[in-house]
Formats: sequence, structure tokens, C-alpha cells
Amino acid sequence: MILLRSWIYFFAFLVWTVGVAIICLPLLTSRRATVFSIRTWVRGIKTMARVICGITFRTEGRENIPSGPCIVAAQHQASFETYLMFLEFQSPVFVLKRELIFIPVIGWYMQRAGLVHVNRGAGASAMRKMLREAQAAVDTGHQVIIFPEGTRAKPGASVPYKPGIVALYTHCDAPLIPMALNTGHFWGKTRILKRPGEIVFRYLPAMPRDLPRDEMLAELRRRIDAASAELPT
Repeated sequence: MILLRSWIYFFAFLVWTVGVAIICLPLLTSRRATVFSIRTWVRGIKTMARVICGITFRTEGRENIPSGPCIVAAQHQASFETYLMFLEFQSPVFVLKRELIFIPVIGWYMQRAGLVHVNRGAGASAMRKMLREAQAAVDTGHQVIIFPEGTRAKPGASVPYKPGIVALYTHCDAPLIPMALNTGHFWGKTRILKRPGEIVFRYLPAMPRDLPRDEMLAELRRRIDAASAELPT
């Protein structure tokens, strides 16, 4: 039954995605309208996940999110968290790999929504570009979302954090909020199968400012891993 529901969800997801992408193309004229379109799409995904697959969702620790700009360092186990962040934050700006903007149609929406794309092969110049764009987002009141691992990882896997999170922590004058989650237990990295259960996003207290690089990375890892281990599986 779980496998059947997963396949039903998969085809419903495809139909919904193609339909929204085509219908909302005229709204790509502005960032605000683009984000509205994406949020409409995400609400449909969230509803289908609950109704078809039995996957519910809740958040913890929202009191740790400041009212103004911030940087959110989120675990990354599945595509689900990338979608839901558009509903979690008023004005999110994502730091993601450059390859995503070349996805047909979807890439257009990402660009218009304010994606900070990173060309991993460009070295220091890519880092400087990312910091300029991230600082500009912070200066205009946005929440900058980054996945420190740089890729989706299975629950319990220890993937080294990329240099970008250290650069943002050091360069941008905004609180750094760690976020733990458990999506990989129900959504998975690439598989069709979706298990029923409760996905939880847990926002943790802001990291202390001005920690040395290695100490900051170790503390960020410790906080996220400890919180993730406490979530439902």
C-alpha cells in the first residue's frame, strides 16, 4: 500500500508541477509574483504528501527565528525542505548550486525568486559573488537559507560542511540559526517510496558570534546532529 501511494503521489506531483509551472509563467515578471507562484505550488505538494502519503509536518523552535534578516543553516536530507522553506519564511533567499538554474522552466522560477547560485568550479570569485549577493539580501531584510553540506545526505551520515557557511557566518552581520530535520526518514534522497510519518523542522538558538572557524563548524555540527537525533524516525 505504501508503494502504491508513493507512485500515486509521484504522478500527482508531476501533473501539479507541470500545470502550475505553465499557468504561472506570466507571473515571472516580478520576484513577488514568482514567490507567490512557488508558494502555491508548495502548498499543493504539502497537501498531497499529507493526503496521499500520510506525511504530516510541524515546526519547533520558531521563537529562535528573529523578526528581521538572518542566515539559516539547515540540514539537507531531501527535496522536501527546499520546498517548504518558501512557506516557513516571509522572504527567503536560497544559496544553491548553479546547475539548478539550468533545469527547464523550474530554473526560471528559481532565478526570479532570488536564488544566490554558486558556481563551484569558479573558486574564490564564486565565493566573493555569493557573499556580495548574500549581504545584499541581508541588507534588504531577507532570510538567507543555506545547506552547509552542499548536497542531500542520508540521516546519520557525516558530510563535511562546505566553506560557504563559514564565509556567511564571518562576513554577514546577521544571526546564524541552525536547523535540524528528519525528512530523510520519510522522504528519502532520490527514491520514489514515501513513508508515512511526521516531518519536523527544529530551529535552534542562534550561534554565538565571532567563534574561530574550526570551533564554529564543530559547534554547528554538534548542535544540528544532536537535535536531529531527537526527532521522529
